[in-house]
Amino acid sequence: MWRQISKFGKKLVSYGLAGAHFGNISVRTGNKILITCAGSMLDELDENAIVTVNLNKPTPRSAKASAETKVHLAIYKKTSAAAIIHGHSSFAIVQSMISKNKTLVPQDCESKYFLHEIPVITGEPGSDELARNAAGVLKTHKGVIVKGHGTFAIGKNLEEAYAVISSIEQVCRIKYYTDLFRRVQSSLRKE
Repeated sequence: MWRQISKFGKKLVSYGLAGAHFGNISVRTGNKILITCAGSMLDELDENAIVTVNLNKPTPRSAKASAETKVHLAIYKKTSAAAIIHGHSSFAIVQSMISKNKTLVPQDCESKYFLHEIPVITGEPGSDELARNAAGVLKTHKGVIVKGHGTFAIGKNLEEAYAVISSIEQVCRIKYYTDLFRRVQSSLRKE
């Protein structure tokens, strides 16, 4: 399973959906999760960069497990997700910081169909608030943007979670450039 996690870690970094040391990936296996270690380089994951955490027994945060383990556990407990990817994609972070809305509605046809809308939530990294907010909205959505922090995407497998996280970034990029074009066009009309 670590090879599968490693494959998607490389994809995240390669496509700018996470910096090498930023973001994390987990997979549910029965009553346990496999999650990337804190500070892991996502594009260089090996079997030593993945730890196992029990889903049902409260355990102190392992020094090795990702700081977002609490958030992953809460999501698994409240949803049917079998995989979670958390990234720090630039356009999603920018949109979360400039938008005053609590949801982002996709403008392109495919994303409208696939995502419908993307909630924007708050919570400090690894906090109880973030765990509660993310788990709450992911009961009814495939992905979420955390204000100033990044995205969480769920799926029945890593491929599906990856499709969600990359779709969210596409939505944010399209919105950014569309809004920019409209502002430029508007200022040109005023001249």
